[in-house]
Amino acid sequence: MQIQEKQQVTSQWFQLLRDKICAEFEKIEEEFSAAGSPYLGGSSRRVSATMGVQTFSRKNWDRGGGGGGEMSLMKGNVFEKVGVNFSKVYGEFSEEFRAHIPGTEKNGAFWASGISLVAHMKSPLVPAVHMNTRFICTDKNWFGGGADLNPMIEVEADTRDFHLAFQTACDKASSDYYVKFKKWCDEYFFIKHRNVARGVGGIFYDYLEGDFKKNFDFTKNVGLAFLEIFPQLVRRHMHEKWTDDQREIQLKKRGLYAEFNLLYDRGTKFGLMTGGNAEAILMSLPPVAKWE
Repeated sequence: MQIQEKQQVTSQWFQLLRDKICAEFEKIEEEFSAAGSPYLGGSSRRVSATMGVQTFSRKNWDRGGGGGGEMSLMKGNVFEKVGVNFSKVYGEFSEEFRAHIPGTEKNGAFWASGISLVAHMKSPLVPAVHMNTRFICTDKNWFGGGADLNPMIEVEADTRDFHLAFQTACDKASSDYYVKFKKWCDEYFFIKHRNVARGVGGIFYDYLEGDFKKNFDFTKNVGLAFLEIFPQLVRRHMHEKWTDDQREIQLKKRGLYAEFNLLYDRGTKFGLMTGGNAEAILMSLPPVAKWE
């Protein structure tokens, strides 16, 4: 398969996965509204049942140096703020940035496509989550991505089932992937200046090159694992009542999430340093957070 074909099939998959995830999240919002829940919880956090079913709004953006993407954003009764972004960009890395990217020794030309998702939930009893998968081409080409769960108040069964879903996806490709990529996730999503993990982990992988079909199948299975497990976790807890004290815990943990994304996240740095759309890149930040 020629590189142009690889770029076409990967970007098509990322768009398809985006559509599947958005449809499932909209279905969750519809189910919540149909259940007639008068409020989500917290004496000062009542949500009117007349707010209605929320859907994703989509906004296209163009990158000046080549390519662009589409930002899908929803603010609902269950998802306080969720962004599911697709991008396909190309151009040339700056001299400064080339040193950080494989395959740029001869020139700075690149092509990249992927899906990036962050969901911040209305209820502190429903975990926040992050997921992304991508395909990047320079003189080399590779896949990367992963998913990690960020509960405000951890439920062991949720953590177990989330990890099991991704272990199953990993095991389909290689028996050593899960241990390797779980460790990578734990190390990557660690907030060094706070000496605390951002969440309860998941998997993280990068620079996966070589057998294109095997690596693409694995990347697709990572996306499908997310599509299966996370909606299950949302539905487990979205009707549970929560308190103002639990909301306070949520807001403070969101502060840590914001700190990580602004200080350490490689995707944020990659997007900004390649001239990506700032609104789409920073959609990962929570709608409301607290620092004390």
